[in-house]
Amino acid sequence: RAHPCPTAQWVRLPSLGGEGGGDWFLPPAAAGDLGGEWYRLVPSAPPGPAAPAFNAALLEAAGVRKRQGCARGGGVATAVEAAPTVRNGESMIGQNESCGTDLIPMSYFTCLLYILQEWTGVQHLEDYLNYVAYLLWLFAPLVVSFILPGLILLLLYISVLILHIYKRRTDLKEAYFNDFWDGARQMLATVWYGHARIWNGYELHGIDKIPDGPALVVFYHGATPIDFFYFMATVLIRKKRICHIVADHFVFSIPGFKLLLDVFGVKHGSQEECVKALRNGNLLAISPGGVREALFSNENYTIMWGNRKGFAQVAIDAKVPIIPMFTQNIREGIRSLGGIKLFRLMYEYLRLPLVPLYGNFPVKLRTFLGEPIPYQPKVTAEELAEQAKNGVQSLITKHQKLPGNVSRALMERFTKQKKED
Repeated sequence: RAHPCPTAQWVRLPSLGGEGGGDWFLPPAAAGDLGGEWYRLVPSAPPGPAAPAFNAALLEAAGVRKRQGCARGGGVATAVEAAPTVRNGESMIGQNESCGTDLIPMSYFTCLLYILQEWTGVQHLEDYLNYVAYLLWLFAPLVVSFILPGLILLLLYISVLILHIYKRRTDLKEAYFNDFWDGARQMLATVWYGHARIWNGYELHGIDKIPDGPALVVFYHGATPIDFFYFMATVLIRKKRICHIVADHFVFSIPGFKLLLDVFGVKHGSQEECVKALRNGNLLAISPGGVREALFSNENYTIMWGNRKGFAQVAIDAKVPIIPMFTQNIREGIRSLGGIKLFRLMYEYLRLPLVPLYGNFPVKLRTFLGEPIPYQPKVTAEELAEQAKNGVQSLITKHQKLPGNVSRALMERFTKQKKED
């Protein structure tokens, strides 16, 4: 039939099949999309009736693209041209890939895309895939920030795995050692210390304030106790001492953690148990703010101890000094969504830490030990608790810029600490 641009050159494509075989032609001024009118050339016959439209991806694979206007004398809108020219089923640029039995030059991706479209029956599949790729690119930083805290849990499970391996390999030597787990502790301390130095540039200031005898370390609780893990590893390596810690009850219900908690002497927190550990000459650490402070404090580093004074009574009964401790930027490394009231209500009702965490940013972490508060026979538990709280608060005031800022904490990886610190 006649077409709108009779003087323009027809575009010849390789055989695409169909009844009667032969070569298909597309008029350069075909109206509408690439799925417009197709014509088949048969011997001694002009272009005949329109053939069924073909998939747009197949047209693109065959080298057909749109252009505007006609060659001459037309007056029609959209036209198409062949690029590259196809002759005898081969491309002029030397491509010889094909999708199926038809010799249609195309990339492997285009071929796969075409097959998926035919298999799923979804049109414009490439547009959907591009949109999905855009969403992944857009939300990748947010997803990663929530995934990174899981790395700490992964490292803890790796620690448990190392302990189990160590136990199996040293069963025969158990009778020859007074402390069977000392080698395992040193190995894990090396792993955690290496992680601390590499990921957070960790530093411990004031380790000389730890006495040779027993002492109670009281610290501010970040969203996770990652700073205590670093502190414990450093003390174990540099002073060859284990620092026991009081943990929340839910920690003891985490599957697979029992061996790890036993090896490092984690305590349930009763006063009798804590006093006994201190009277045996051990170091013991406790965060009076606990899980509530960890989840619901904020970038202003608000101490949330309430009226807790049991730790002070433990120090009085055991007749040991209290050492305040604070880690700079601890709330910038991992943050919580505790500011959302729903999570606060859930915690108060269930007493479980169901608050999402995000971050694990490689910020600079420095742990500072304050001046020890000596044992005073005549001081009350309330007074001693207030002294300990003031000691931690003074460390926060001196060493933490408020409000906390992740960008600033990251930049501190590249700055040196003042000598007086």
